[in-house]
Amino acid sequence: MPFCRQLDFLPFRCESCKGNFCLDHRTESAHSCTKPGEWARRRTQAQQSTTAYAPPSRPNILTHDQQCSSPACKTLINTPLVTGVHCEKCQREYCLKHRFAYDHDCANLVPLGARASQAGPTQRERGLAALEKLKAWGAAKKKSSLPQSASKQAAAARVQATANLKKTAKGDAKIPPEKRIYLYVEASSDTLTAKLPKGTFFYNAEFTVGRVLDLAAKSLQVSNVNNLSESEEDKLRVFHIEGGRLLEFGERVGKVVQTGNTVVLLRGVGAGMVGAP
Repeated sequence: MPFCRQLDFLPFRCESCKGNFCLDHRTESAHSCTKPGEWARRRTQAQQSTTAYAPPSRPNILTHDQQCSSPACKTLINTPLVTGVHCEKCQREYCLKHRFAYDHDCANLVPLGARASQAGPTQRERGLAALEKLKAWGAAKKKSSLPQSASKQAAAARVQATANLKKTAKGDAKIPPEKRIYLYVEASSDTLTAKLPKGTFFYNAEFTVGRVLDLAAKSLQVSNVNNLSESEEDKLRVFHIEGGRLLEFGERVGKVVQTGNTVVLLRGVGAGMVGAP
C-alpha cells in the first residue's frame, strides 16, 4: 500500500492481483484489490474442466472384442497398451506371446477363408495315423524282444538300460524310491508346440494317468488344453507302447505300466479309441 510501506520478511501474496502485502492489508478488502474474487473464479473454472473430462475406460472382455486367437490365451489385442500381430499363414490375430508360428501351432490350423478342398488332414486324422504307427512300433518291439527273453546278454542289457534310466530320469524328489515308476516319455509330432520331443521321468505309482499326462506335458512343454477345450481333437491322450493301447485318465499308472516302458502323448485320437487294442 502506498501509505503503509511496512517492511515484512514474511509477506502475504494475493492470488487475485498477485501483490505482496503485510498482515494488516492481506485481505482483498483491506488493500482494495483491483481483481476481487479472481482466484475463486479461476479455481471454479479448473474444477469444471476437470469434471467435464472423462478419461477413456480400460478395455475389458465386455467392451473389446479383439482377443488373441490362441485357444488358451485371453489377452486382449489391438488396445493402446497391447498391439496385435497378424499371421499371414493362418490369417489370424495373436498377442506378442503367441505371434510366432510354433507358438500358436500354425502348421495345424486351416487358414481363415481357405476352401475345404484346400485344407489338409484334420488333427484327428493326423492323430489316428500316428496312433496306427505307434501300435505297429509297439507290436514290432514286443515281437523282437521275445527271442531274446532267454538270452543272458539281453537280460543284462535290459538291466543296464534300467539303471541308466533311473540315473537320468527327472521327477519329484519327495516321491519314495519304492513307489517310483521310471518311464520313457515322448511327444508325438502331431501334438501342439512340443518344444522338447522326449525325456526320461519318474512318477509315483499311485498317480493317475491324467496326472502323469499333466506332468509330462509340462515337462516336455506340450500345449495341454484338456481342461479348456471340449473338442476331442484338442485333447491329449497317453499311449502305452508296450501295452499297445491308449490309457484311461483314471487308471493308476503303477497298475498299467512298468519301469522301463515308453508312453507317448497323442492329440486328436478321441475318447472312443481309449482301451482299444
